[in-house]
Amino acid sequence: MGQCKSWLNAGLGDRAVTRDLSWGVPVPLEDAEGKVLYVWFDAPIGYISATKEWAAQTGSPEEWKLYWMDDETDLIHFIGKDNIVFHCIMFPATLMAHGDYILPVNVPANEFLNLEGRKLSTSRGWAVWLHEYLQEFQSDHLRYALGATMPETKDSDFSWKDFQARVNNELADIFGNFIFRTLSFTTNYFDGNVPELVNPSADDKAMLDEIAQTRDQLAKLYDTFHFREALALTMNLARSGNRYFTSMEPWHTRKSDMEKCGNTIHVCLQVAGALSVLFEPVLPSACKKLRSDLGINGLVFWSMAEAGLLNSGSSIHAGEILFRKLEDELIDKQIEKLLKTDQIAASQAEKPAYPAIAGPVEFSSFAGLDIRAGRIVKAEPVKGSKKLLDLKVDIGLEIRRIISGIAGYHKAEDVVGQKVCVVANLMPKKIMGIESNGMILMAESADKVLHFVSTDAEPGSTVT
Repeated sequence: MGQCKSWLNAGLGDRAVTRDLSWGVPVPLEDAEGKVLYVWFDAPIGYISATKEWAAQTGSPEEWKLYWMDDETDLIHFIGKDNIVFHCIMFPATLMAHGDYILPVNVPANEFLNLEGRKLSTSRGWAVWLHEYLQEFQSDHLRYALGATMPETKDSDFSWKDFQARVNNELADIFGNFIFRTLSFTTNYFDGNVPELVNPSADDKAMLDEIAQTRDQLAKLYDTFHFREALALTMNLARSGNRYFTSMEPWHTRKSDMEKCGNTIHVCLQVAGALSVLFEPVLPSACKKLRSDLGINGLVFWSMAEAGLLNSGSSIHAGEILFRKLEDELIDKQIEKLLKTDQIAASQAEKPAYPAIAGPVEFSSFAGLDIRAGRIVKAEPVKGSKKLLDLKVDIGLEIRRIISGIAGYHKAEDVVGQKVCVVANLMPKKIMGIESNGMILMAESADKVLHFVSTDAEPGSTVT
């Protein structure tokens, strides 16, 4: 919100939608040779194109309009924090200018997710590749680990050791353990049928009440895009189920009070059924299997997560364990693969492509240049130009006015105080009607970005 407010408070100006680059989508105009579309003007439009292509491939070529042009649709953009302005101002402005398209009703923005303490980099191989991941792990494992560490309010980190801990200590030891002990107990002592609930105790009622309470809280969290908190709350219901099972001691009551034992298992089965619905957004594969084991068929609706989901007497099946623990060897293998890939990428990294060195010149030609250390004391854009800055530069002996073509790389407010090197004895030259007296030396990197050539010497010092 703060980013957008600052843009709006400053007043929205023109925004270039093209770039002078060697890569990108060419601008389809006759007089635009060498120009490409700015990626954040082009990419959001690509979302619409992708939806149209999907609709065409599925045999419903007009269905894409339900997502982008239907007034009954709520359009929500899930993005990273570095794209806030593009999705909250640029793209909506484009849609408004075109007309007929709906605007996003919300743009939830996450912070950055790092990998093992470093920024992800596909070019360096510092990433987890999904096709490789799925050869070793369940998809639900990753969905849960990412959901539990989502960078909703600050940058977060995915590490393989934390991934292992999430799977082993939470999915296996809490959720998986609760389901296993509930279903296996039902199979062993109730012939695989849901026991009847008879004269439930206060503890029984409290556990059943927690199902609806959790469901309603989760609905609010999901509606407000607090996914990490929602996931923790769902796991807390499984944790409560485990505590309830342990405190009720059905392994003892089956010998002394079968009615009480039956009530305990009935309640636990209702919690298990509710979890098969409430965990569905994050653990769809595990929940589908669990519902199959519980005899829950058909479509899943959020309202199903209630105390009476399973009917007394209905059959359940104690299937395979939902989640098995991950061994250290498997996790160490992933870490070693990641480090090895990074090392290979580093060794094979291509050197930047710089222009060839120009032909030789006489020393006297170079010696004739008077290059001085300077410091920019004032800067402002040149009216009518998107490339030029009007600079006042202290070169020790005087303040020079220099027109420099660096506006595409540096903002006027950012360069004040910048130390520079100035060719001080160039003949004056008029640029956009303004007399320029000198030239700021810049270095162009391989990615075509201009950087200041600076010195720590005081303004006026000669550069030799």
